[in-house]
Amino acid sequence: MAELANVSPGTVDRIIHNRGQVAQENVDKVNAIIEEYGYKRNILASNLALNKKFHFAVFLPQYENLEYWKSQVAGIEKAAVEFSKFGIVLDYFFYDFNISSFKEAVKKVLEFECDGLLFAPIFYQESVQFLNEYKKTNIPVVMIDSNIDSGTENAYVGQDAFQSGYLAGRLISFAVKNERQVLIFKITREIESTSVYLQRINGFYSFFRDHEDLQNFKFSEVTIKDSGIDQLNLEMFSGINSVFVPNSRAYIVAQFLEQNNIKGVRIIGYDLLKQNIEYMNKGVIDFLINQRPEEQGYMGVNYLYRKLVLRETVENTHYIPLEIILKENYFPARKS
Repeated sequence: MAELANVSPGTVDRIIHNRGQVAQENVDKVNAIIEEYGYKRNILASNLALNKKFHFAVFLPQYENLEYWKSQVAGIEKAAVEFSKFGIVLDYFFYDFNISSFKEAVKKVLEFECDGLLFAPIFYQESVQFLNEYKKTNIPVVMIDSNIDSGTENAYVGQDAFQSGYLAGRLISFAVKNERQVLIFKITREIESTSVYLQRINGFYSFFRDHEDLQNFKFSEVTIKDSGIDQLNLEMFSGINSVFVPNSRAYIVAQFLEQNNIKGVRIIGYDLLKQNIEYMNKGVIDFLINQRPEEQGYMGVNYLYRKLVLRETVENTHYIPLEIILKENYFPARKS
């Protein structure tokens, strides 16, 4: 380019980077060449030359004893290793599953200087407040697992929770002609009356509202706290033909049905936890909707990399395809 414009490489560098002290005649010549030849600055090479670091804050619930969140972190770590050569550095902020721990972590995240934030908004109202406060930093945010509407322009990587509930309704309805009693079994922590959880249930009901020919389905709901199987009883399942568990704890219902020799109940739940897979392979759980958490974690970091390092225009919403898992199509089921 310098040769074509008959100027020094230093002059071209000053023009490209807008550093001034260049005659207007030379500016016009270089810009004309840039326009003619379609020159684009190699942002990645520039970052590497400057040894620039990009710090991404990762704000998640504690994961040590939770299989689902371990998978999220595995995907995040995979991306961190892959992109580390481009100056990506991850800084983790974890919170326990209680509001006080979340609020303590919020203070640290708000004080931390970074280039981008990967965030899992478990507590709905507190997350909305945090995102509204964080908006003042002008730091890009990408959410994983839950997509909450905080009135701010944030990105999201994960499943469409409403659509996944709608899909569960369709799966329940397959090959059913007689009247069916459907139990929506809510096994929750206090915090799980969150957006994603409620969207799944709303999507489930919406499927049946949209199909007037399915009037033979009747619904009831049961809610228990935490994951104690001792809270279940036979009366809960009296006359029940199908069970929808809108989170990863379908195995608790499956265990109870197996222990009490209750057969012929269709169970649909979420996530490829080891215990869920065990009961699916036994034929107690019929369907699992897989959220692909490892892919969510990886794609969350990938979004920030593309937006901040490559400076690409990236779509704000990336839905992970809904994946229906049965014992017949789950590969490890073939292992003996």
